[in-house]
Amino acid sequence: MNEYFPYEKLRPHQEEFIKLVDEAVRKGKNLVIEAPTGFGKTISVLAGVLPYAKSLGYKVLYLARTHKQMDRVIEELKAINKKEPIRGVGLRSRKDLCLHQYIQTFSPDAYNAMIVCKNLKKLNKCPYYENVRKKKEEFEEVAEYFLNNPSEPLELIHHAEMLEFCPYELTRKVAFKADVIVASYLYMISPAIRENFLKYFDLDYSDLIVIFDEAHNLPDQAISALSDRLSIHSVSRAIKEAEDYNEHEIANFLSIFMKGLENLYEEKLRDRAVEEVPVAPESIFQHVSRILNLDGRYLVKFLNEMVEVGDSIREDKIEKNKPPRSYVGRVSEFLLEWLSTMGRDDYLFLMSRERGLSLELVALDPSKALEFVRNVQSAIFMSGTLTPLEAFRDVIGLEAEVKKFPRMVKRENALVLVAKDVSTRGEERSLDMYRKINEYIVEVAKLIPKNVGVFTASYEVLQGLLSANLGVMIEEEVGKKLYIEKKGASSKENDLLVKAFKEESKGEGAILLGVMGGRNSEGQDYSGDEMNGVILVGIPYARPTPRIQAQIRYFEKKFPGKGRYYGYYLPAHRKLAQAAGRVHRGSEERGAVIGLDYRILWRSVRKDLPDWMVESMKPVNLRRIGIYLKRFWK
Repeated sequence: MNEYFPYEKLRPHQEEFIKLVDEAVRKGKNLVIEAPTGFGKTISVLAGVLPYAKSLGYKVLYLARTHKQMDRVIEELKAINKKEPIRGVGLRSRKDLCLHQYIQTFSPDAYNAMIVCKNLKKLNKCPYYENVRKKKEEFEEVAEYFLNNPSEPLELIHHAEMLEFCPYELTRKVAFKADVIVASYLYMISPAIRENFLKYFDLDYSDLIVIFDEAHNLPDQAISALSDRLSIHSVSRAIKEAEDYNEHEIANFLSIFMKGLENLYEEKLRDRAVEEVPVAPESIFQHVSRILNLDGRYLVKFLNEMVEVGDSIREDKIEKNKPPRSYVGRVSEFLLEWLSTMGRDDYLFLMSRERGLSLELVALDPSKALEFVRNVQSAIFMSGTLTPLEAFRDVIGLEAEVKKFPRMVKRENALVLVAKDVSTRGEERSLDMYRKINEYIVEVAKLIPKNVGVFTASYEVLQGLLSANLGVMIEEEVGKKLYIEKKGASSKENDLLVKAFKEESKGEGAILLGVMGGRNSEGQDYSGDEMNGVILVGIPYARPTPRIQAQIRYFEKKFPGKGRYYGYYLPAHRKLAQAAGRVHRGSEERGAVIGLDYRILWRSVRKDLPDWMVESMKPVNLRRIGIYLKRFWK
């Protein structure tokens, strides 16, 4: 423990945490750990894992959700490296680690960047990759430097750019010999990415000790990684692409297929006031199979040929310096995936029109993405909000020991108030209710010094508050600047928004309006006055869409009597707790949490919230809330 713990003092319970992890990895067991914000989970889990991993040559794979969380791990590795040599590197996608202007211009996502990168190298059209071979000795020296000096990806990219090396190849070179690889969840929960990752580094599952940080995100991320969506727009573009490349048989197939989708749309969605509807998976092929007299075996053969044509189209577009996507390839890959999951009860097949008419393949069981964990040496799942731990263990489908560490927030530093007379329940939402909620927000924002976060149950509720003149009320009565989280904003845009909001804490303070379960209410650190109070507007229960109802039915079948709890209530309660946790990033920080929904007082909700919230919770009305806040901040 002392070997890899770089700080002079241990915080309360850190020693117990470290010993628990050390014992688990030595015995090859899995752990589910809940430890509060400010505990020092990152350094504790590394100090617990590294002695055994280093002594026997295990590769530690540290997985997180966001780039900020990954960079935090590298910071801790730097601290360890000052005391004891440790080799670590942060992996990013090819798009994030690429200097080639073609990929930066034409590849919208990591998947396309991977395909384009492969083709650019094949065609000898990437000078950065060529330099890796031409200046091999210099490349090896740079890799050795970063191997001995754990660095954030931006530092590595900067050096690679100066020397005109491929940052992605440099990162992978370091990762070959690294003790710790820090990466996104996707590297292991996406089957295709996981397979490529293990194959490239010549790793077996048994070589790995895997750490999942902020693991409360894992079920949703796993379902997202196993799901897919195809828009009818992509099918239309694929028809045109096939015609442009004289692939008339493919164009004919896709035209008939699209006509079948349009017929299905008329039948299922045209006259219904819903955004999505389940479809029988075979129904999307009925029209094309009848017209072309296709059986299942020939259909699969034809779609595989389309995949090959798609690869050729991408290569041709790269040669001509055009955007490298192939709609023919994309459509065929999706339809093969759709066919491969037909007959499985852990998938839902949808027709949707929320973002334009599309087909959606929706995974229902997050445990399917985590089955590989049974074969690793040990897996550690940790977060500040996993209560109840047994439920989390059930949902991820693994055998694991569970441990919950006690609160760190001092009783006198936490104030939790819940309004008794407002709610965002569907039947109670109205302009009058939003106005009443706004009165609470204004009163609270006036009394809490500096920065305040307001996190709503959904973007619909957020817009409801704005439609009831929240912006005007804040400007006229509070005098603090209002920052509004934008749905669909890029990471860069959002980072700039949060940075500007935090800067306001040096002056009079500001208000950040966002949603629970979003980037700013989870995984984002606000220190000191950067967030002295959080206002929680509603409880983020999902709309009862067909996919949510299917999730509940699936969990009910798998866990009798718990389907609705696991699939509907618990995910929302965890998001509520995560948003509340933004105010206490350390045991000495004071913060107020204001719940604007009387349902938070219900026992069924409180039992899933952190101890420090439940112990400090007081029901209030508008008059009493001011009294408590003035006393707390006096």
